[in-house]
Amino acid sequence: MSILEQFLPAFLEEIVGDRFGRYSKYIIQDRAIPDVRDGLKPVQRRILYAMYDSGNTPDKPYRKSAKTVGDVMGNYHPHGDSSIYEGMVRMAQPWKMGHILVDGHGNWGSMDDDPAAAMRYTEARLSPLAIELLRDIDKRTVMFKDNFDNTTKEPVVLPSRYPNLLVNGASGISAGFATEIPPHNLREVIDGCITVMNRPETTLEELMQIIKGPDFPTGGLIMGEEGIRDAYATGKGRIYLRAKTAIEDMRGGRQQIVITEIPYQVVKSRLVTAMENIRLEKKVEGIAEVRDESGRNGLRIVIELKKDTDANGILAYLLKKTDLQVAYSFNMVAIVNKTPQQLGIRQMLDAYIAHQKEVVTFRTQYDLEKAEDRAHVLEGLVKALNLLDEVIAAIKASKNRADAQQNLVQKFEFSERQADAILTLQLYRLTNLEITSLEKEHKEVMKRIAYLRSILNSDKKLIGVIRDEMMEIHAKFGINRRSDIQGEVEELKVNLEVMVTPEEVLVTLSNEGYMKRTSMLSFTRSGGEVGNAGVKEGDIIRGLYAVNTIDNLLLFTKKGQYYTLPVHQIPEFKWKDTGTAVVNIVPIPKDDAIISVIPVKDFNVPGASLVFVTKRGQVKRTELKDYMSTRSTAIAACKVAEGDEVIKILPSDGTKQLMLVSKQGWSIRFSESEVNPMGRVAGGVRGMQLKEDDELIAADWVGEDEGELFVISDLGYAKRSLLLDYPVQGRGGKGVQTFEFKEGKRVKPNGSALVYAVYCKEAIDLIALTSSGAKLPMTTEKSPIDDRRSIGRAIVPIEKNDAITAVIVRPSEVIQS
Repeated sequence: MSILEQFLPAFLEEIVGDRFGRYSKYIIQDRAIPDVRDGLKPVQRRILYAMYDSGNTPDKPYRKSAKTVGDVMGNYHPHGDSSIYEGMVRMAQPWKMGHILVDGHGNWGSMDDDPAAAMRYTEARLSPLAIELLRDIDKRTVMFKDNFDNTTKEPVVLPSRYPNLLVNGASGISAGFATEIPPHNLREVIDGCITVMNRPETTLEELMQIIKGPDFPTGGLIMGEEGIRDAYATGKGRIYLRAKTAIEDMRGGRQQIVITEIPYQVVKSRLVTAMENIRLEKKVEGIAEVRDESGRNGLRIVIELKKDTDANGILAYLLKKTDLQVAYSFNMVAIVNKTPQQLGIRQMLDAYIAHQKEVVTFRTQYDLEKAEDRAHVLEGLVKALNLLDEVIAAIKASKNRADAQQNLVQKFEFSERQADAILTLQLYRLTNLEITSLEKEHKEVMKRIAYLRSILNSDKKLIGVIRDEMMEIHAKFGINRRSDIQGEVEELKVNLEVMVTPEEVLVTLSNEGYMKRTSMLSFTRSGGEVGNAGVKEGDIIRGLYAVNTIDNLLLFTKKGQYYTLPVHQIPEFKWKDTGTAVVNIVPIPKDDAIISVIPVKDFNVPGASLVFVTKRGQVKRTELKDYMSTRSTAIAACKVAEGDEVIKILPSDGTKQLMLVSKQGWSIRFSESEVNPMGRVAGGVRGMQLKEDDELIAADWVGEDEGELFVISDLGYAKRSLLLDYPVQGRGGKGVQTFEFKEGKRVKPNGSALVYAVYCKEAIDLIALTSSGAKLPMTTEKSPIDDRRSIGRAIVPIEKNDAITAVIVRPSEVIQS
């Protein structure tokens, strides 16, 4: 036979699937998921049984943990010692277990996530409650199986005389399954169990009146009755755990927040570090010091606040931003008949009650066998004592013990068991007193047999026995609830004033897109002049805004997007510094640009709205409150058609008149009320009918026939025309002419297009930007007041082959929010 013929062909996916299937089954059944009956994973069960088997019980001295780990590894758990010791450590930590199962002596870790000392240093023994898990295990109450090397037996499940799965909970991740069962109050769970046994028709609502919810060993506040109900009905649900806090007054008018209980499974040291980092990074103003004062008297974290600080506001911020409040998700999965199942609380209790019925039935059968055997022996002894002389004579006449036993069976019809008991009878038992006591014991044994048989014959009596025994545990080990339950989940609202100190500041935006925030102190120290603001060479300030650090800026782009930028998030610079590029603050794409910045103090001002004007003549009005957002990414502000772009956004109260001016010198004036409020992403309506090659270059609010309209062409020709000359028209018309371009070979041209228009009542300082990079200052006062259709006059010198590309208002006045 060749070597190849010794192998069978197989598909890789079949082999891998088979191997992974076996591995998954092992992980689920024998490692990560607890059994529904005793609430233990295999390693926990083996640790407890090994300690019990070796006599490491609460009434004996502590024993080295290494010995227990060695026993478990050598007899039951053929894995690494670290996994066994870790399982043992968890069962000894009172902040993780509802009730500890291992009574540890030495360093067993801490809430700060400090590791336990090595197993060679620590000592342990079973806790008194763990004995209740193992009680009656020697009475054939549970199945035993061979261990991994067939040298001894181990229990498949423990008798578990109380519902440990719910009392201590469980947490684990296996292949395809995970489990998260929280600890519960021992008294409540036992009361719930007894209620279900007495009244199997008990509803979930009735059960929740008894078992109100989880009870975490670390205490705290549980929020979300709905989440508890979902979890108890289906096995899945979500609740919120909040630390127990109090605000205390100190001397000097200051206050401090004191934390005495933290959420379950939160590492205390990391929580303290997170709060200290908030203080150091000044994410919130007002925290003076964070101290961990925990010690013998329990947990105590103190957050000392500065004077005149909003303690409730800071507490709300800490609850929102740290693990002072966490979400806890139920995922109640346990092994039922060797299969993982997601269980509601009623299914768990039913499975546990069925297990207890089996345990008590098997124990009763065991006790009954023992009692019947004893009764049989006692009957033989009593009968022998009544025929004492004949029995002694028969024994004396026998050759040896075996012969004596056979003679007693044949002559007096004793059973072999009775004959053996007679032969081992001590001589002092022949006294009258002993004969009476044997008869008395026989009577008592017969009573016990009748009682045991009645338990086996009556389900009601069986439940009564289970109930009485559980009530003993209830009385002996029950403790008061540690976690308070609140029905509603309280929404956390953090005021911006808590995180940011309100301060009046100046924000500047340059023409090349550089932005900075400057304190009024820096502005004053630099001379208090707007003109000496720091910019890059060749750049100028195009927007100056006096705002508060708790305000927001809305940055609108030509493509119809907008960004919400809280003022406090703008980097702070000195007045003479350049600042930072806007793209470093908000993620604006390269092909887009900011065209309007609108400061906002309050989004909910009644009647406040924003009016959008696009290059192709569309106008849209939307209420300001629709632009409230906490997102830092781009949000659609206005629907913009292909080839179009937004040119202006104007804040409004809904009562104004709008003037639109086009490149070819046409304008229209209409009431803003003609544009109905629309949704945030609407495209708007036609504001002005434009010619094929025309487009809007300006939009502005105008007054009631006061003031003038200033316009300027690309060659620097400008004029002002009285607003009276512009009639109020209906929206969507062609409008009226506002500038006349000179044409002809011998005529000096006054421009080919308007580049800017603005409504003015007083002089406005402007800066014209040309294609060659020149910056030409001018004022609206220099332009003549002329007819609406006049040709204007040159007010700035434009070089040959140069032209004005844009005009910006020189920021001598600050735009207020």
